[in-house]
Amino acid sequence: MKPVSILVVDDEADNFDVVETLLSHPLYEEFQAECYQLHYADSGQEAIALLGICKPDLILLDVMMPEMDGIEVCRYIKSQKQWQAVPIIMVTALNSKADLARCLSAGADDFISKPVNSTELQARVHSMLRIKHQHDDLQNLLELREDMVKMIIHDLRNPLSSVILGIDILKNIDCSPEKLHKRLDDIYESALSLQRLIDDLLHMSLLESGVIRLNYQEVDLGELVQSVIQNFEAIACQKRLTILGQVSNAPKQPVSIDRNMIHRMLDNLLSNAIKFSPMDGEIQMTVVSWDDACKIQVIDSGPGVSETLQDRIFEKYEVGTLMDHVDQIGLGLAFCKMVVEAHGGTIGVQSAPSAGTVFEVILPTEASMAIA
Repeated sequence: MKPVSILVVDDEADNFDVVETLLSHPLYEEFQAECYQLHYADSGQEAIALLGICKPDLILLDVMMPEMDGIEVCRYIKSQKQWQAVPIIMVTALNSKADLARCLSAGADDFISKPVNSTELQARVHSMLRIKHQHDDLQNLLELREDMVKMIIHDLRNPLSSVILGIDILKNIDCSPEKLHKRLDDIYESALSLQRLIDDLLHMSLLESGVIRLNYQEVDLGELVQSVIQNFEAIACQKRLTILGQVSNAPKQPVSIDRNMIHRMLDNLLSNAIKFSPMDGEIQMTVVSWDDACKIQVIDSGPGVSETLQDRIFEKYEVGTLMDHVDQIGLGLAFCKMVVEAHGGTIGVQSAPSAGTVFEVILPTEASMAIA
């Protein structure tokens, strides 16, 4: 766990020792989760100079200091955008309501009276840090959302530009039936890319909100996999890719799944395999079953996924190896994970024995689903 940085500002060094002692011996279990790293400044000027060095998560600030008192220091810190979210607890011997009001108006988040009581100090520090953690989590979420929006805009523009360009060309040139057919295929593929991206966003939102309820039905898994392969044969042909479907070991009896969701999940895995496989490459889709589960593998011949990314590749907006002219919004695999886990299954990734990547999905059969 990363230690919490606390800046203690007091012109009397003995007071720092008191704070250090009180915080190093948590009285209650709820206060024992934090690991504190304390920094000391004996003046307001030094405290300001230390901000960029110790990057405090919390400031314990004495009010009565010479030259630059705590209220001035507090007002300055809260005027700086990068430090506005850092909680400041004023430590003061003042007890009049007017003095406390001055502290709060300067931007202080809380205050504690001298002499400092161990229980009160730990409780107030814990409370302020909880607020700081919530702020940091929200800030990270907002930054992630901003990055996500930029990626979505970028990845939606590419196929949309292809659609517009293709239509514009068709409107202004007289071409042979062969060229016309090729141009229409390109437009259709770009439109499908747009549809897949939009569907990923919609399905992710619905799954997370719990709106989607899986529509279980008895499905021939071997037939389903062959259907997925057929949907991508034309696209694979453009890259001279061979898709091998090995379904002889598929379950003999139908399995209970949401056909549309699993079909879309496999669409995403096969679409990724086609994106990242080189020209003239080979992709395999295999199905193996045993008593209470079945395993589906999609094996490509692309650049692979590094070990450091294998644990994160299924997180939203996480992408693997960046490649030119390849849409990588980082939603497809996150969607796959949510669908598989909604079925009570697991999904993982590993490097192929020779080259490429193996995505492996394990789904329970109807018997294990009934237990779940």
